[in-house]
Amino acid sequence: MAVILVPLLQLASFVFIARALLSWLPIRHDSPFAPVRSFIFGVTEPVLAPIRSVMPRMGGIDLSVFAVLVIISFVLTPIALRL
Repeated sequence: MAVILVPLLQLASFVFIARALLSWLPIRHDSPFAPVRSFIFGVTEPVLAPIRSVMPRMGGIDLSVFAVLVIISFVLTPIALRL
């Protein structure tokens, strides 16, 4: 089980990091990166929306991605240490 879970959590971390980086870049709808951005935002938004509704915004900065990465790290570390 851990052999499958660790790579999935690592992949999720990369997707959330990509989401954070893409949120800082102005990508137009006719850009070749627009489908990638739409896919990543569509995959991550169901996880981030509930966290965003609970967490206060810190000066206009959305920390929900950071919170998800911390949660993934807390779940991933003990599992990875058992391997």
